[in-house]
Amino acid sequence: MWSLGNWFAFLSGTAAAVTALCLKRSQYEREHFKIDETEIESSKIKSPRTLVFLSDLHDKEFGKDGRDLLKAIAEIRPDAVLIGGDTMVAKEGRAGLDVTRRLIHGLAAIPGRENGTHCPVYYANGNHEQRLRRETDTYGNLYQELRRLLAAEGVHYLSDSSALLGDDIRISGLDLDPCYYRDLIPARMKSVYLFSRLGRPDAERYQVLMAHSPLFCKAYAEWGADLALSGHFHGGTIRLPLLGGVMTPQYQFFLPCCAGTFETCGHYMIVSRGLGTHSINIRLGNRPQVVVVRLKPKV
Repeated sequence: MWSLGNWFAFLSGTAAAVTALCLKRSQYEREHFKIDETEIESSKIKSPRTLVFLSDLHDKEFGKDGRDLLKAIAEIRPDAVLIGGDTMVAKEGRAGLDVTRRLIHGLAAIPGRENGTHCPVYYANGNHEQRLRRETDTYGNLYQELRRLLAAEGVHYLSDSSALLGDDIRISGLDLDPCYYRDLIPARMKSVYLFSRLGRPDAERYQVLMAHSPLFCKAYAEWGADLALSGHFHGGTIRLPLLGGVMTPQYQFFLPCCAGTFETCGHYMIVSRGLGTHSINIRLGNRPQVVVVRLKPKV
């Protein structure tokens, strides 16, 4: 018969062993990204397109200088690469653009579908880019450096603006105000907010919207986004079977929209699990993700 002390020692040892295994698994997951594909059909799409969507890199590199990630993207042969923000970490003492610079330079060199061209890259802001822009006393001219870097590499920078991909796809990037990263009530954003920032969606073209937080998916669809691309929630940090993501960066628990593909009345939202971490350096059941979107004409 075990004494209370023996039971306590057994349970403590078991807990320590489980914790060590979880930390080991988390370390493995953080270093090994996964490529996930979603196929969407639309009558607005005139010819098949392949989009690669990246979000929440947070200064993470896979392989030396990010070569493993860049090689994997090049092998997909995308028609465009879309970056949904937060490539860097805007925290005092950690902010820099070295990883972002290597990423953008590598992406800009990926060959395009046609000979002699390069794959176009579209970049929208997340909350960390917004922080660089707002808090100049802390981050100095890093935001201006980012803008120069994107311009020098020929990246389409979408700050409350839009650009075309071919004749049938319009890509827009929404800069969310800081209040929308603090506000936890989705209904407080109305579609009129998007109209005021982006104008009207293009009804004739397939409308892609990069909006960093997925919390306001209803407003995105009501504005007219055929496809909204978001991230921000890092997949919920820890993902559990049936329950999904445990916790967002705003300490919301078990939100259904932490990651995945969602469809409502023909409007889609894809939420990336992201590629990096920052304040909470844990991933469990939640490998970093490269999202591939196959857009096809609806027959």
